[in-house]
Amino acid sequence: MNKKWEYCDIDTKEVEEIKNKYNVSDLVATVISNKKLTGSIEVFLNPTRNDFYDPFLMPDMEIAVNRIIKAIENKEKVIIYGDYDVDGITSITVLKKFLSERGLEVDSYIPNRLDEGYGLNKDAIDKIAELKYTLMITVDCGISGIEEIDYANSLGIETVITDHHEPAETLPNALAVVDAKRKDNEYPYNQLAGVGVVFKVIQAISQKYNLDEKEYLKYLDFVCVGTISDIVPLVDENRVISKLGLKLVAVTKNIGLKALLESIGTKTIDSSVISFGIAPRINACGRLGYEKEALDLFFTENIVQAEEIAKRLNKYNSERQQKEVKIFNESIEMIENGEKNKACIILGHEDWHHGVIGIVSSKVTEIYYKPSILIGFEGEDGKGSGRSIHGFDLHDALSKCQTHIDRFGGHSMAIGISVKKSEFEDFKNDVEKFVEDSHIENLVPIIKIDKEITLNDVNTDTVKDLKKLEPYGEANKMPIFIYRNLRIDSIRALSEGKHIKLTLRDKNTLIDAIGFNMGHLVNEYLLGDKIDIAGCLEINKYNGKESIQINLKDIRKSY
Repeated sequence: MNKKWEYCDIDTKEVEEIKNKYNVSDLVATVISNKKLTGSIEVFLNPTRNDFYDPFLMPDMEIAVNRIIKAIENKEKVIIYGDYDVDGITSITVLKKFLSERGLEVDSYIPNRLDEGYGLNKDAIDKIAELKYTLMITVDCGISGIEEIDYANSLGIETVITDHHEPAETLPNALAVVDAKRKDNEYPYNQLAGVGVVFKVIQAISQKYNLDEKEYLKYLDFVCVGTISDIVPLVDENRVISKLGLKLVAVTKNIGLKALLESIGTKTIDSSVISFGIAPRINACGRLGYEKEALDLFFTENIVQAEEIAKRLNKYNSERQQKEVKIFNESIEMIENGEKNKACIILGHEDWHHGVIGIVSSKVTEIYYKPSILIGFEGEDGKGSGRSIHGFDLHDALSKCQTHIDRFGGHSMAIGISVKKSEFEDFKNDVEKFVEDSHIENLVPIIKIDKEITLNDVNTDTVKDLKKLEPYGEANKMPIFIYRNLRIDSIRALSEGKHIKLTLRDKNTLIDAIGFNMGHLVNEYLLGDKIDIAGCLEINKYNGKESIQINLKDIRKSY
């Protein structure tokens, strides 16, 4: 598939100013300049605990804090209602631990993904009412629960909502709705994860009580894990959270988090370890219906129990991976046998586990660069997920093809959906027709190039200097460079043809390169071919040795 290489328009004057003022390399200064940071460059490079915004600028924060303090003082019966993903689990962990230290023993409720789905539901509220809770605090959910909050009110339960999702035109009738995405928001940054909003709540309570800063800052390990895992932009206050938080993750005192890190076997702590090590294991619990296991892990004080739970999380993740591989292989077979040439990919299959189906949809969309929707059927009921490509609003498309849909939600790039089996073919035809009429065939993946590099840039000092840009994540991707006129010295496929490994020659110097999920290119290039590559500079550690490696994003023949 052709990809468009989009070059950044480099401001050489600004690059020179950044280079001199912040004592960074030309490459780092160039990348920082290209990012067009809205906040301070100093905060981006060297954030401190003084760079957090005033929590009381958030809507309803004063009301929320006063109500929680009242509950603490009166020893009320309080429950935290959260979500089953990493953001939800870490949100509950942070708030529950903090309130417990203030003398308030709180309980928590996490809906089962497979039986209850996301967010508030009336059956859960019935259970909460039966157990005589007087205050419910939602974390990472609640902003869309208008009916459910009204129902809670009717049962005598007061609610404080803390959330980070987009609100509808009408807000729930809760006592307080703390969400920086509200239209009346005055908080300087509205892209916090759910756990980030919880962090602001405990910061605000700490300020009310005149507590030492460490009483809320010590939870930055969990706030960092939830923030990075929720794929929110790692800029502005999220960067302060993640950069400071990663330092705490490395020395975490939480027995469960430490056991999980040790079970993975990682020696370095960075955003990749969170994204590809910690997050999938915690999410696997929720995806497979064992959401309480992750919470138990972070609350246990027993090392042996922590190690046992960590082992189970690894097992759940393996189960998730096996289910994912099965669904992926069946999807690819269906696509190659009749769906490949359609404008979008919509597949339905018996017994596809809807807890992992979204991951497969993401992979399908990445491979074929088309919107995809995958649905698993259990009897007549079908549940699934969809992913889109940049430039096509999948949520909007479904809103115009609702005739055969039970319900759906999400945003432009990702949706969740329910469709009856008897309606599936009509639904599929409607959406395929809509996408076909939208003429998205000209949309291609865009690779943003930060700068062209030469052999002088391919050294350990340069790559280590680039680490100043970490942690990487959404809105702060690893910089991509173009390197021209390299000769292929060796080329081979890895992992049964999945990946590609090359040795490239620039004059008398050999450079290693690897292309993940690019194994199909092995037959398109020959030894001696001259190529241009787009990729990231990184250090490869193998058998105790370090070497520079280019992580490929695309290859072209040189002209």
